[in-house]
Amino acid sequence: MSDPTEDFAALFEASVKAKRVEKGQTIEGTIVAIGPEVAFVDVGGKGEATIDIGELKDDEGRLDVAVGDRIHALVVSTAGGLTLSRRLARGAATDRQLEDAYRTGLPVEGKVERAVKGGYEVRIGRQRGFCPVSQIDLARADPSAHEGRVYEFRIIEYKDNGRNLVVSRRALLEQQQQETAAEVRRSIVAGAILQGRVVSVRDFGAFVDLGGGVQGLLHVSEMAWSRVSDASQVVKAGDEITVKVLRVDEDKQKISLGLKQLSEDPWSRVHETYAIGQVRSGRVTRIAEFGAFVELEPGVEALAHASTFAPTGRSQGWSSGVATGMPATVEILSIDFEKKRIGVALLPEGSARAGLKTPSALEIVAGARLIGRVERHERFGVFVFLAPGRTGLIPMSETGVTREADIAQALPVGRDVEVEVLEVDPSGRRIRLSVKAIQDARDTEEVREYNVRVEGQSTGFGSLAEKLRDALDREK
Repeated sequence: MSDPTEDFAALFEASVKAKRVEKGQTIEGTIVAIGPEVAFVDVGGKGEATIDIGELKDDEGRLDVAVGDRIHALVVSTAGGLTLSRRLARGAATDRQLEDAYRTGLPVEGKVERAVKGGYEVRIGRQRGFCPVSQIDLARADPSAHEGRVYEFRIIEYKDNGRNLVVSRRALLEQQQQETAAEVRRSIVAGAILQGRVVSVRDFGAFVDLGGGVQGLLHVSEMAWSRVSDASQVVKAGDEITVKVLRVDEDKQKISLGLKQLSEDPWSRVHETYAIGQVRSGRVTRIAEFGAFVELEPGVEALAHASTFAPTGRSQGWSSGVATGMPATVEILSIDFEKKRIGVALLPEGSARAGLKTPSALEIVAGARLIGRVERHERFGVFVFLAPGRTGLIPMSETGVTREADIAQALPVGRDVEVEVLEVDPSGRRIRLSVKAIQDARDTEEVREYNVRVEGQSTGFGSLAEKLRDALDREK
């Protein structure tokens, strides 16, 4: 149990110290409570003080301190209790207060009077200070933009009893930014929808400030459901935009953002509006080595594979008739909803199919005779292009070419060839063809025609012989 005499002495000493606090003195304390208008600060033996809640907020009106934080503040009033301020008003700053502010890091108010070589002349109380140009802002601004403005500064050099002051505004801004950044990062989680400002636009996307200098990358592929070739056509530096957080990599401090995710994915309606066999209009958006991409609507792109074009006999010859930006009429050959892929075939201009808007299957059935075009040769046979997206195989045994002959010379790529359909699988994609069947049918027809002719001639001779006999009998 403590000695009552010692307790009384401690209380007396505290009361004496409290009376010693003077207006303009810089003291340190701990925030013990935060109310709607003021916060209460424990200043140790000096008692408890109050500070206006507005002095504890940043430029965006958010509290930048919490209960338990230590702060340096200036005593601005001792009447009816201690009243504190976190900034030193420029008009009331004495030399002693400036020295205290330098020691404690307390912000001081100063007026930028004019731009000078290498920086700015700043008036603080009765003193003039110098702020290097690199310390006036976070960004390189027009020097004249700061003249006449009142800012908070931190004294970073105090010499000759305050006659030589060097101050920095940037140090305070960076501190505020760091405090804001910590709070902002707590709100940045995958799925969060945030407001941001576009800082810069590059070829690959745009950097977006989410607050407190925390930036995320809005990649060009995440700007819109349709293909974006130029990011600056979607956003510009300074734009205020709403974005969705896609991924946060804490280790690499990378934040991936999305813009298109805030609108409906066009693929969510594809199963309702598209079907195999449909004929649709589109626009060629780009040409790759393996085919041409066609935009059917913003966000829905299809591929016309090189194999769906009629063979020309030349490498990449199919691409000569296709150009980026050209309108195109296509027939839908396949749809993969899971992988978001649509396979199409470009229909030739003037094609009867180009005018159709409803599904219509190409009539390729067993026994049909068709004219195709040789597409390529393989060890096991010859592929023949029949129609966009419909290619059949002539097995070697059905080519009608002997083993000793040169198949590439007999059936060169790009040549039209008449074939008979031998077999079509239920999907309609595997088609077995024959040239030999056409040749055999022709041979059979020629033999039939020959036999008819021979029989006709035989009948004719028999009638003549009978007539000769009859004539000789009459002569007798």
